Amino acid sequence: MVVAGERGTVRMGRTDGGSKRLRAPSMADVASVAGVSPQTVSRVLRGHPNVSEVTRLQVEDAVEKTGYRRTGLARALVTGRSMTLGVLTHESDQYAAIAIMLGVNRAARERGYFVSAAGTTSVSPAAITAGVEHLRDQGVDGLIVAVPIWDELALGRVTNGLPTAVIDGASSSEDDVIALDQERSGRLATEHLLSLGHETVWHLAGPASWKDASGRTTGWEKALVEAGRTVPPVLHGDWSADSGYRNGLIVARMPDATAVFVSSDEMAFGLVRALVEQGRRVPEDVSVVGMDDIPLARFAHPPLTTIRQPFQDMGRIAVEHVLDAIDDPEMVRTRVTIAPELVVRESTAPR
Repeated sequence: MVVAGERGTVRMGRTDGGSKRLRAPSMADVASVAGVSPQTVSRVLRGHPNVSEVTRLQVEDAVEKTGYRRTGLARALVTGRSMTLGVLTHESDQYAAIAIMLGVNRAARERGYFVSAAGTTSVSPAAITAGVEHLRDQGVDGLIVAVPIWDELALGRVTNGLPTAVIDGASSSEDDVIALDQERSGRLATEHLLSLGHETVWHLAGPASWKDASGRTTGWEKALVEAGRTVPPVLHGDWSADSGYRNGLIVARMPDATAVFVSSDEMAFGLVRALVEQGRRVPEDVSVVGMDDIPLARFAHPPLTTIRQPFQDMGRIAVEHVLDAIDDPEMVRTRVTIAPELVVRESTAPR
């Protein structure tokens, strides 16, 4: 390919032994076609203000003629940014993780950023550290941690000045936090069931190592204690429908259990299935409240009463906070607490 410029021609390709080997156009090629120096091309591509409009148009025209494209590395060298955000998530096929990533990807794309993701199967400090260090090695400009972290000191050591937002987890003093009010979520579900005349409310919690699961359990227990009701023993699942089913078989054998707050919709689906198989009708015999309001909740049989979590919004807000911190390193870090919403459907009824 030969491109004519004010200072001659540029040949992007060469013949060697009868075969043509092309190379990608470089910044020097753009400079030659535009009739300016490579430094001037760099200033134009960076959006530097001290460039005349005529020169800017010459460079932009040369970029179009040569087909020059900046690689991520070249962009990082020029701007000091990779235009990439790192996201650490808990490896899972559950809806919550997928929806948060969807919100992150959409928000990052709208701001011209790419997303580099890493997953962890553990919430231990060692696993979190390894995941964050992997992302830092990719040269990310900022970090979003969507893992229920407990150890804020460990997180602070590993993020170490990198603009970071944490979704539903502990954070260092340098990080933003975007969190649902998990304790309020547990209260809403429990108070709703008590208002229907149930003597007490059983609880199927998520893993004890998860911070958000613990918050929901705390809200459930406080609501029962303040109402002067008996607090049943806590059941535990792993967020899967299978674990909900196994715990549903336990609840089905307890005739006094007339109301259950389940810490995720997917566990609630499994629990309802087990209850029905054992002859316990929902909601006539047992009322069930889930947590998350995933799209399938309204199509369950019966449609599931649940606590809504705006996962995509949380991902979007996290991106906005990280990008704001990148643009202004001196900005004060904040905590955004999102209020939960009770969505009443047909899986709950008066006792």
